[in-house]
Amino acid sequence: MILLFLGICLSISGPAQSTAAYYQELASLYSHTVPVIRADSLMALMEADSNVVILDTRSPEEFEVSRLPGATFVNYDKFRKTSVENLPENTPIVTYCTVGYRSEKIGEKLLKMGYSPVYNLYGGIFEWVNRGYQVYDARDSVTTKVHTYDRSWSKWLVKGQKIY
Repeated sequence: MILLFLGICLSISGPAQSTAAYYQELASLYSHTVPVIRADSLMALMEADSNVVILDTRSPEEFEVSRLPGATFVNYDKFRKTSVENLPENTPIVTYCTVGYRSEKIGEKLLKMGYSPVYNLYGGIFEWVNRGYQVYDARDSVTTKVHTYDRSWSKWLVKGQKIY
């Protein structure tokens, strides 16, 4: 009986601790220069506003594995004003990457260029998938695969198939 109780306690505290550690890690990564949007709020925004633009700021390899629905690729390493020159400055824009660090940097650039509103997806594609939302592959088919940037970051992806 005691072992069963301990097993239940450990199974409850394990994910909560790892979730808390993940959020603590995010807090240390972010500069808080771009407003964040949570996965649930982004889903609601996408359902309410078909004009919202979602920019994937990851590498080409990451984008090929999976992406948020309707995401447009804007390579973090090669991002320039020309990457978004066709967007009206008042278009709602949400940036994302693996966990939100690179996308925050692109969000900063967008804000400096005069775009508003701009949001950074809190927790990136990891948070999106961990919350149970779908991602799509290069053929626009639903997939469970998520490129995890590298093995050290993969521990934060709880759901989905990890690709390196």
